[in-house]
Order: sequence, then structure tokens, then C-alpha cells
Amino acid sequence: MLFPIRKIVSLTEEIRSDHGPAPATPLFKGAIAAVVGNPYVGQYVDDLSPASDELRALGEELGGQLITHLGGDPSAIESYGKGAIVGGAGEIEHGAMWHIPGGGGMRAAIGRGTSIVPSTKKVGAMGARLDVPLTHLDWSYVGSHYDAIEMGVSDGPRPDEMVLILAMATGGRINARLAGGFTIEDQGKPGMPA
Repeated sequence: MLFPIRKIVSLTEEIRSDHGPAPATPLFKGAIAAVVGNPYVGQYVDDLSPASDELRALGEELGGQLITHLGGDPSAIESYGKGAIVGGAGEIEHGAMWHIPGGGGMRAAIGRGTSIVPSTKKVGAMGARLDVPLTHLDWSYVGSHYDAIEMGVSDGPRPDEMVLILAMATGGRINARLAGGFTIEDQGKPGMPA
């Protein structure tokens, strides 16, 4: 095992109102993080591809756990995102290893998702926080779903660890009214971005 898991931490939000009319149903938003050992600290490794299979499996596992925390219905998930915090003995590219396999594993857990999974990463000290972006899982241009969730772990990452994060939500922002924002119905219309 390249990435031994020290702990898994999850966060869920149930948003019932936000300075306006209450939604018919609450918005559920959450993030899950695995604190894992970083096998590449203290050295330059040219080929990081051996990490892909294990990280994809971790993405699917974490994705399934997060869906459970958000009510257990994969069809209710409308947006997603991912991120990584690399401990100080690592490098930013170690966080980039998470993006493709972590996103692919999360899509497998949800059972759908065609738009790019937005992401962010940084090298940070223990207790560092990360704003993980969220966008619509079928079309990144859906303005109501531009969002983020902050995630971190109080005792991680240690210098030789990484915090690997997935995030999801069951809808867009409460009372979203972005000027000029697209809706999912705009996808595929002439002149719309792909």
C-alpha cells in the first residue's frame, strides 16, 4: 500500500435558509478527507503513475462514504469537487496525483458526471484549511452551482502526509440568482460553451 490511511474525517452541512425564502427541501453539502502517508517525500520521483490505481480506489471508497453522509442517494448529488493539502515535506505535484484518479473514483461512486471535477491543492502545515470548489456534475457552466466548501483536519497533514478531499452537494446555492448564469437547460444550445 502506497498511501496508508491514518484517519478519515467528514463534514456535512444541512442548509435550511440563506437570507431569503426557505427552500422546499434543505441543501446538503459535504466533504470527506483521508489523511494518508505520502510515499514520495524527501525525493524526486519522475513517474508518479503507479499511484493511480490505489488513488482511484480511494476516491471511490470516499465518494461512497460521502454519499452515505449526504443521505445515501447517489441520484441526489448535483455538484462535486476535490482537493489536496500536501504536508511540508512533500511537493505540490504530490497533490496533483489526486486529481484524475480521485475524480474518476468519485464519478464511479456517484454513477455519473460528465463535467470536469473542479480542484485545488496546496502545500500546507498541520491544520491547514482548503476551499474546495464545487460545480455542476453534468455541465460546469451552471451558474447556480458555483460554490465551495472549506475542509481541513486539525492534526493533519503531518510533514510526510497528505489530506485528500472530495466534496459534493445535492443542489446549487440557496436562492441562487447569478446575473447571466446559465442553467442546465442551456447546455447544448447554439452559442453555448461546451
